[in-house]
Amino acid sequence: MPSVESLTVNYDFLNEQGTFSEGDIVTGNVTLTLAKDTKVQSLFVKLKGDANVRWSEKRGDKTKVYSADTRYFKLKQFLTPEGSDETALPQGIHVYKFRFQIPPGSMPSSFKGSYGKIVYKIEAKLSRSWRMNDTAEKELVFISKFIPSLQSPMTPQSGSTRKEMGLFSKGHVEFEAVLNKKAFGAGENMELVLSVDNPSSKKVKPKLSLTKKITYYARGSTKSSTDEINKMVFDPIEQNTKKELKCVMEIPADQGPSIQNCDIIKLEYTLKVYLDISFAFDPEIIFPITILHSDVVSRFQHNVAAPSDFGGPSNSVFPPPAVSMGPYPVSPQAGGYGYPAAQGFSAPPPEYPGQPQPYAAPPGMYPPLPPTYEGYSNAVPQQPFPYGSGVSTSHLSPTGPPNHQPPSAPPMDPQSSSPSLAPPAYSSLPSAPLVNENFLSQGDKAPLE
Repeated sequence: MPSVESLTVNYDFLNEQGTFSEGDIVTGNVTLTLAKDTKVQSLFVKLKGDANVRWSEKRGDKTKVYSADTRYFKLKQFLTPEGSDETALPQGIHVYKFRFQIPPGSMPSSFKGSYGKIVYKIEAKLSRSWRMNDTAEKELVFISKFIPSLQSPMTPQSGSTRKEMGLFSKGHVEFEAVLNKKAFGAGENMELVLSVDNPSSKKVKPKLSLTKKITYYARGSTKSSTDEINKMVFDPIEQNTKKELKCVMEIPADQGPSIQNCDIIKLEYTLKVYLDISFAFDPEIIFPITILHSDVVSRFQHNVAAPSDFGGPSNSVFPPPAVSMGPYPVSPQAGGYGYPAAQGFSAPPPEYPGQPQPYAAPPGMYPPLPPTYEGYSNAVPQQPFPYGSGVSTSHLSPTGPPNHQPPSAPPMDPQSSSPSLAPPAYSSLPSAPLVNENFLSQGDKAPLE
């Protein structure tokens, strides 16, 4: 009978959409179920973000493969003591809490295409002597708050063009188009005003086409695809006629945000406004369209950044839920089965009939372990944990976390009508260790695990 019955990883949502962004806090738990007492070399959890592309091209009898990888960050926490040869874990259900902060910086949104993907995920790994590693992973939906270098993205953009009809027709045609802005959210309507002056001998038909182009880059080569995602056709405008059209085109809600901050994958949108003229080249106006996450569009419109009360500034619009410890109070000194998880704790899972019950562990034997930073040159120090280290089910504190009272009003100066303000006291946070290797731009180098 195998020693490991199951290894799972889960994370908590910060908002109704279940998305994360730069600087957000990721909390969750790793659950290990053992059928018998087991010795393990290590148990750890990683949070990482990677982009990779791959495609092949056949030239004659040979097939050439193009691939590239970029790592944005990797954070790691050991749930059993780091550097220990073996750690004995008893039979039962072991639950470890973890807590990460996604680094700041320009990172692209989650994406999956025909020849590449951008994936952010949490991965737990259990290593044992003379055994295959047990792994569990779960992907995060990452929405980038990167703002493209747009000049006044909420202001209109316009264009105009003129075309001479040529040998087979007389006169010319000219038109002007004004689009209400440059940046939109998925599912939002684009508003366009189109003015057409047709003093020619031919009728013309106005058309709109919204297209999406994906480009993959690897080893100096590119692979691209273009798809039309929406289209509108208007009635013809007769000869010697002027007409103004006001139209609304919806951006499909299932379209992902534009990707302009990834060196191996680019996702672009364009709106083409043109006049369909028979037996002639069609005059056209091209508007570049930037699709942003709805949170970013809302901030542009209101010019307000939404603060967060959990783990410092957050990029999520929805307020984070209160941290719930359930019916179990938490002691910051206790350790899950005597081995505290770095930046997390071990808590009792709910009881289910027929399942082994959690092991009653001895008190904590090791101090909390610091986080391990990999793959990011300017690692962000993790915030202090509101719920301490690992927690054993048999050594819970009889009291809950302390209640934080609001600061009292400053004392009044008897010689003045205004209160005398004392400088606030600040607590210094420990600095995160720096790493020597920078994974922000690896080119063709495959990312580490």
